[in-house]
Amino acid sequence: MALYFLKVHAQKQRILLLASFLGGTQIEKLMATLMDGYLRAAGEADPQRQEQVWGTLSGYEQQLCSQFQRLADDFAQVPAERTRVSTLPLALPYFETLVPSASFDMRAALQLHAKALKAACAQEGMTLAERKAQAFCMTAELMLMQHSCHWFCKSRTVASVRLMARHKTSYEQVLEAVAPQTRRAYKELLKIA
Repeated sequence: MALYFLKVHAQKQRILLLASFLGGTQIEKLMATLMDGYLRAAGEADPQRQEQVWGTLSGYEQQLCSQFQRLADDFAQVPAERTRVSTLPLALPYFETLVPSASFDMRAALQLHAKALKAACAQEGMTLAERKAQAFCMTAELMLMQHSCHWFCKSRTVASVRLMARHKTSYEQVLEAVAPQTRRAYKELLKIA
């Protein structure tokens, strides 16, 4: 019983910590706008209308990248002992403090995601096929970032279940769909083979 209450208390502290940084941003709203917009643009039959939608989405991508970089930079000021995340599938209270080698630093994860999102933004002069591939990659980067945030707040298992429930996509599928450099850096951070 005591272990359960310690876990709930620790998770509540993490949720409040991350929420205090997310509160001043529109990251969640921009994510939803982009993910819905990508589906709409890909399904648009009229080429002119499709081009218009892609153009609008580029502006949202830039806003998201800018806000997320600011979040990562601000979160980097949090002391290390508050940003360690256990790599165990289930939450054990304060495990990351007792066994730091079985944890990762959320500050580094947020910087990794900020860099990945920036790299996944649309570039000028992309063909329609390149833009669709870019949108697919950006969607995966957003889902992986969201997974990391849920992992920080709850546990790896809860984050994976939420990913499946919200997006009908597994953690493994998302990891395969992100850019190769993101996957490499992410696995290195988490010490995954």
